[in-house]
Amino acid sequence: MPLYYFDTDVGGDRLHDEEGLDLPDAAAARDAAMGALPDMARDELGSGDRHTLTVRVRDASGTVVYSATLDLTGEWHVPQTVT
Repeated sequence: MPLYYFDTDVGGDRLHDEEGLDLPDAAAARDAAMGALPDMARDELGSGDRHTLTVRVRDASGTVVYSATLDLTGEWHVPQTVT
């Protein structure tokens, strides 16, 4: 099976995947990338209301074959008091 690498960018904090995953094809790599975004978002929820999360998928030659970005924005619509 081909090897795919998943590089992530969470608000400018970039991680370069050195291990990769053996997957049947690029479509499976795309599914893995899309599945990773909700988990990445969940990990960031406590640290503010604006997040940009990106996953880039590289093949074994280093070519980016797919990328996905999730922009997450939360906004209060009533005044908040600090307790």
